[in-house]
Amino acid sequence: DDRELLESAIRGMLYELDPHSSYLTPDQFDDLQVTTTGEFGGLGIEVGMENGFVKVVSPIDNTPAQRAGIQPGDLIIQIDQQPIKGLSLQEAIELMRGPKGSPITLTILREGVKAPIELELKRDIITVASVRGRMLQPGYGFLRISQFQSRTGEDLRSELAKLKANRSGLRGVVLDLRNNPGGLLGQAVKVADAFLEQGEIVSTRSRRAENVQRFNAKPGDLSGQLPIVVLINGGSASASEIVAGALQDHRRAVILGTKSFGKGSVQTIMPLPGHGAMRLTTARYYTPSGRSIQAKGIEPDIKVEQARIESIETLKRRRESDFRNALDNGDKKGNGKKPDAKPQAGKSKIGAEDEKPADKQDYQLSRALDLLRGLALLSGKMVTTTN
Repeated sequence: DDRELLESAIRGMLYELDPHSSYLTPDQFDDLQVTTTGEFGGLGIEVGMENGFVKVVSPIDNTPAQRAGIQPGDLIIQIDQQPIKGLSLQEAIELMRGPKGSPITLTILREGVKAPIELELKRDIITVASVRGRMLQPGYGFLRISQFQSRTGEDLRSELAKLKANRSGLRGVVLDLRNNPGGLLGQAVKVADAFLEQGEIVSTRSRRAENVQRFNAKPGDLSGQLPIVVLINGGSASASEIVAGALQDHRRAVILGTKSFGKGSVQTIMPLPGHGAMRLTTARYYTPSGRSIQAKGIEPDIKVEQARIESIETLKRRRESDFRNALDNGDKKGNGKKPDAKPQAGKSKIGAEDEKPADKQDYQLSRALDLLRGLALLSGKMVTTTN
């Protein structure tokens, strides 16, 4: 029909331009808006598939799912009396989403409970945080940005404030941008601005010289000029590369990992009433030093491939304190000999604080933490927040 013919014509015209120009159907346009806003009508659960059923990974705090008592490990077998078996994960997710206030009935299986549990819920607006933070070790924070959505800048400020309020204080931050496909330009600018005092963050240049746009940092480094290590890899693209490139050019952070994806083009979304939208490439991104990200990406300052850590057994060696009649070191607190109690593996002291090992399965993160600790020791800075 005419509608299909028109959409196919638009799709064909855009397909030949470049890899990122495309036609979005109404459903694809709606999905894009959900991705960029991080908000949708639903229940608030992270899910996966197991044996043909939807398995709950975790309910999100303060959502209908959490209030209804849904627990990690629950298996959803029916949605509104419709069996899940045979549906794809995406199809099941679409059934659970819907307008705010609309009712939905879930039938779940729970380990230790013989009979299926039937729960009646009402959908609500779910906001997915794009930034997550935690302490790797006392004094060393970790911020993970999964995507640049409409609230990423605010989420970063909030998570950074929590790290600074930690009782151990904050000596440095690892900013993880690995496998972050990008998102909104404005939010990338806000994230970079959070760690910069002044200067250009990024510029966009189209074929017309008068259409150049420059985005500059505002005074005020939210981290207090603490050392930063940024993690990137081949999955870091677009907005992720803008942040990494800005912090690298201003020598504000050390970039660690592997070369980024190299998507340095700007797409403008043009809604087509009744026909979805058109995504058209309109400009290129340039870092503060004038580097084009397009097809080149960001080269890390320190290249570290992902790897697996294995412990190697070593022969037990004799030490000075093992010798018969060994001299003490003159310290009245001890005689220089081995204590009776064995020290706990993987722990040592920094001042009065115990270290906690980073994720041993994440080699790049472990190396980033090692580097961050060295930078922090050299800078001697620490930020604390008192209430």
